[in-house]
Amino acid sequence: MITTVTPNPSVDWTLEIPTLTRGLVHRIAAEHQEPSGKGVNVTRALTVNGVRSVAVLPSGGTEGAELEALLAAEHVTYRAVRVTGSIRVNISLTEPDGTATKINALGPTLSDEETDRLLIAVVDASGGAVWVLGSGSLPRGVGETFYARLGEAARQCGARFALDSIGAPLLAGLRARPDVIKPNAEELAHTVGRPLATFGDAVAAARDLGQLGAATVVVSMGSDGALLVDEEGVLHAEAFVAAPRSTVGAGDALLAGYLAGTLMADGERAAALREAVAWASGALRLDGSRVPVITEADRAAVVVDDAPDLARHLRQPA
Repeated sequence: MITTVTPNPSVDWTLEIPTLTRGLVHRIAAEHQEPSGKGVNVTRALTVNGVRSVAVLPSGGTEGAELEALLAAEHVTYRAVRVTGSIRVNISLTEPDGTATKINALGPTLSDEETDRLLIAVVDASGGAVWVLGSGSLPRGVGETFYARLGEAARQCGARFALDSIGAPLLAGLRARPDVIKPNAEELAHTVGRPLATFGDAVAAARDLGQLGAATVVVSMGSDGALLVDEEGVLHAEAFVAAPRSTVGAGDALLAGYLAGTLMADGERAAALREAVAWASGALRLDGSRVPVITEADRAAVVVDDAPDLARHLRQPA
């Protein structure tokens, strides 16, 4: 079982438009609403693929009620901690080529007591969990040491600790020595404070975070696939997606696939990375932050390389 913790969940409202032009009135072609937030998306992807998972999250206001209704409609198991503030609503504008423009709200302000209850709920929900994942931004009022505290809670439950965040909360969370972190290339560049132009740059940045406490770093790199960096070396995996529909949630699907891959019979690192990229590729074929059902064809389309060209340039330098 995998517990996900999303301190700042959201209702995602996706609007499909022909093209985005600043300053003009746009008419939508379609719209979707999904429960969201990084950890929520991971649990949604795991659930639809038959992997047991529970999402722990704060919930408040009419938006929180809507979030819970959307989760229930997808048969997602969740543990909601009642908070005074209202859950945020995020807006994504997606174009036919898969380009997504996101507008993220701030979310509620959590009190110290609400934050403590969120951590207590994690321990209560995680009996028998193999992984506890902390994922996403921190809402106002929550100190940057939250993920370090969550890592301690994960160890208390006898679970491995995964972390997907950025900047100060990520760096503070590294004190808990997470078993895996999953930045994307842009987040990795932001955290280490330097640009990334090549695979080698990404590997060097990942090793910097490894020195600070991360056992494994999985870097999602969009159309360049993903890198896995650990003490055993470097792996790269990618799959060609002919007509991506939306990039929203693809990184969360990748992390869900990686965690699911570690639970498989072989459970070895190349298999986990293959599963990660297969899940991300599946997400790219769907609108909004909808989650994919993964097939053997998705897995077969992934190419894994244990000696990637570190001089290869990123298609989208970070």
